[in-house]
Amino acid sequence: MDGSILTGSLLVATPMLDDPNFRRSVVFVIDDDSDEGTLGVIVNRPSDLAVGDVLSAWSGFVSDPAVMFAGGPVGAGSGLALGMPGGDDIPLGWRPLANVEKGSQVSRLGVIDLDAPPEILGGALGGFRVFAGYTGWSEGQLGEEIDDGAWYVLPACAEDVFSAAPSSLWSRVLRRQGGDLALVSTFPDDPTMN
Repeated sequence: MDGSILTGSLLVATPMLDDPNFRRSVVFVIDDDSDEGTLGVIVNRPSDLAVGDVLSAWSGFVSDPAVMFAGGPVGAGSGLALGMPGGDDIPLGWRPLANVEKGSQVSRLGVIDLDAPPEILGGALGGFRVFAGYTGWSEGQLGEEIDDGAWYVLPACAEDVFSAAPSSLWSRVLRRQGGDLALVSTFPDDPTMN
């Protein structure tokens, strides 16, 4: 890997990545620090648990589907939320992602403080999603996995994080890249069926 900062990018699992934690996953990178590692959330794994069953005060503000997402295998008992302001004002309790180019597709995404008052912050959000757990790689670990061909590093759009159809996100993200990756998007879930 070339050492570039991955914050705000997508990690899309290649068809060869068969680890059940990451198989056909789309990970949004929240923080990438060359000294401390990388943190992200899986954005295409909705659970059956409604956000209202866990964080009832936030339930009226969450993007559809209004369920908790399985953000990853680390810290599955903790919650992490991403949001996007609905207007030009920066809402109290919203922190932008570090090292993201201004004006990029994801420059308006940030981390939400779930201890902030939902009645104040929630109405100022144009998109809001809650994740149980996260993904994490130690310094250099993700770079090795990328070099080994486990992940495609692709540009993200805010719509990826708040997709109303997360189960088809893996193939849609690959298809919009065109070329060889569009072909990969048609790779069967079970390679023996090819």
